[in-house]
Amino acid sequence: MSNGEDLPQESKQAPMPEMEPKADELWVAPAPGLPKGAYQPGKALEDIPAITYALHVFLRSHMHESEDYCREYDPKMERLYVATGFGLIQCVKGLMSFEDEDLVDALAKVRHGNGIASQHRKRAASLPTRLAGLVMGSLNTSGVGFIKSMTPVERHAELVYAESMFEKALLGIVYSGDWLAFIKEALNMRTTINIYRQLGKYLEAVDAEAQAQGKGPEDMSVDADFRSGVYLGVGLSNLVLSLMPARLLTIVELFGYKGDRHAGLAYLQRAGGWTANSDVPSVDLAREGVRRTICDMSLLIFHLVLSNLTFEGVDISMAQKILDYHIERYPNGAYAPPPPELPLRIGRLHLVRSQPSAAIEYYEKAMKAQNQYRNLHHISFWEMAIANLSLWDVPASLEHWRTLATESTWSKSTYTYGVAVCLLQIGGEKHAVEVAELMEKVPALRQRIAGKSLPIEKFIARKARKFKQQGGRLALPALELLYLFLGMAHAPRSVVHKRMLPLVDEQLAELAKHARDPAGYGLGAASRDTRGQGADEFWDDMCLAQFLRGICLRYLAYPDPDALLDPGEEAEVQARRAESEKGAKEAFEAVFRDGPRVVYDHYLVYYAHFEYARLLACMGDKDGARTHLDMASLWRSLPVRERREDTDERDSLLTGGVIGQGKFSMESQVHVRAHAALEALDRNGRL
Repeated sequence: MSNGEDLPQESKQAPMPEMEPKADELWVAPAPGLPKGAYQPGKALEDIPAITYALHVFLRSHMHESEDYCREYDPKMERLYVATGFGLIQCVKGLMSFEDEDLVDALAKVRHGNGIASQHRKRAASLPTRLAGLVMGSLNTSGVGFIKSMTPVERHAELVYAESMFEKALLGIVYSGDWLAFIKEALNMRTTINIYRQLGKYLEAVDAEAQAQGKGPEDMSVDADFRSGVYLGVGLSNLVLSLMPARLLTIVELFGYKGDRHAGLAYLQRAGGWTANSDVPSVDLAREGVRRTICDMSLLIFHLVLSNLTFEGVDISMAQKILDYHIERYPNGAYAPPPPELPLRIGRLHLVRSQPSAAIEYYEKAMKAQNQYRNLHHISFWEMAIANLSLWDVPASLEHWRTLATESTWSKSTYTYGVAVCLLQIGGEKHAVEVAELMEKVPALRQRIAGKSLPIEKFIARKARKFKQQGGRLALPALELLYLFLGMAHAPRSVVHKRMLPLVDEQLAELAKHARDPAGYGLGAASRDTRGQGADEFWDDMCLAQFLRGICLRYLAYPDPDALLDPGEEAEVQARRAESEKGAKEAFEAVFRDGPRVVYDHYLVYYAHFEYARLLACMGDKDGARTHLDMASLWRSLPVRERREDTDERDSLLTGGVIGQGKFSMESQVHVRAHAALEALDRNGRL
């Protein structure tokens, strides 16, 4: 990436001041002096203060300074922690930009760091020795005994090796263009998980020995830097495995892997000493490990971002405590602005609490916190695009989609479609030509990861082709997109009631005019061919409108559990709950009734079962909720017209067929969410 040449002109005119942390803003110790003499692998751990400093400089928005410090400290990139830490920085850059050049550079740096870590690892025993170790455990050829036989440097090298393997696998999966490369990187993930499991068992063993000897709850000979790294690895491994869909998880468990979500969260919390019963962590700055901050960031991502896909284990109050701590830790000083991660996560917290206006303010602060990595701004633009749609401020959302479509390389197809549907929602002849041109571009802008298209890009490509086929028309496209991006759950109740619901009812009123003659819907009966395309469009739009009406009324009856309502709103929710419940049930049941007539948007039927299940759960009908979650997860066949939705560009959107079961758009997302909802339902959790 460039060193600022591509930044906007105003950023060049107002560069950030030189970094001069003051004593009263001491967020990290002063920069360690440069090493003297040749590098000695046996003293590799002496470099940890240097990479700790570089990490905190990076988190304080001085990304280029962090990179420069690493290069100056270790020009040859031969030091264990500096080489692998520098690789991590390049990994973050590559994943932010999604540019091939950045991903290739990141892969090279991460592979180099992985090689350095490999050189520091303890050599595995020879095959005859390992075979003998199966009989004589005292040989310590594997497992906890093998790790105990390592020196501290070798144990750290084992940990860093696993971290760099994870980074390499992640980058490889994003960059790979075929399934063979994808499988190779997936096997690397298996190696990473195995290493973390063994290191976790080692920590458990030495801590148990310390307790048995009356030395306290932990073995104090294990340094905090190593301990925080194990907590991070074991915690994330458990979380990732616990988020897998049930069908995939069954296969993974055959290989001996199982993810315990609560154990994973407990490991991540342990790095900082977070507990549900205390507002302050028990681990202070003097005793924290180098990876403690990353553990805290991982917790924030789970509670505030992944909470859109899962339910079990989500704790918004825990996220609030972690944010409060880091806001105090990183004061907004003149020479040390807050890390962009903080206002980003505070903004996300407000969005989760159905306060999109406040969220937008913090996303804007996140962009002002740094101007070195423009790609970090794109996260804020994305969040603001969705937050503005949650407020139903379509013009404001449009501007953010335009910026993303112009600058960001993450998903040009999605951003272009976002621009198009906002213009379509605004309406007017003056936008018609631009909308048509944008929709024409959407399918061609799709990208592939591991040889496969992204689900959301496949969905919007079908929608763009449907727009063209229907003569430049889509029903409620912006509201549909907002639902898929999980923004309707975070819309203020007043916006849902006064702006979104009337829009849906208006669409239903238009559909009602053609109820007796669906073939005349859309462009008019004169333009229809013998296949009755007007009726096809009618039933798709009818089910979409009823589905969105059900969503609106469901949130009027039962606002999101994390939404903050004032007393007046709470009273209104209670007063109108029975009416909203009834309307929502009728709307979802209409989708079930008319679902067999849907031709294009089969996903509506499955998602309707998922949302209906959540409504029933809120009403206390757990058995009914479980039944509909089973349906949403394809564990029962649903009566929809069969059309293989995974046939990529070759599908014609006109393929009809017999009643049956087939692939549908955004299938993986509803599987993950339905699996999570079933787990939460079984544990009496929230939905």
